[in-house]
Amino acid sequence: QVHLVESGGGLVQPGGSLRLSCAASGFSFKDYDMSWHRQAQGKEREFLAFITADGGKRTYADSVEGRFAISRDNAKNTMYLQMNILEPEDTAAYYCYRNTGDYWGQGTQVTVSS
Repeated sequence: QVHLVESGGGLVQPGGSLRLSCAASGFSFKDYDMSWHRQAQGKEREFLAFITADGGKRTYADSVEGRFAISRDNAKNTMYLQMNILEPEDTAAYYCYRNTGDYWGQGTQVTVSS
């Protein structure tokens, strides 16, 4: 059974950084493209970043280009999202997603506030 578990969220001050992790199990992680998304309260879920199965191609939403970096370690079955220069507008629940088969994690909350 596909299982995705996000971690690393929390409260951070504006301008700060966080690194989110997504631990995958129940499937051959190295064979699947993955992505990160977020959903702020009262808003639709938003695409953030995409990475191919081998990590060779990465794409970003304009809103996070240059501030966020997606990566993966296929030996550890884990995907990451390094988030820098965080802004209050980045406050949201963050989700990892396996594009094939439409699998979501349960989310981790990030709150950016002074």
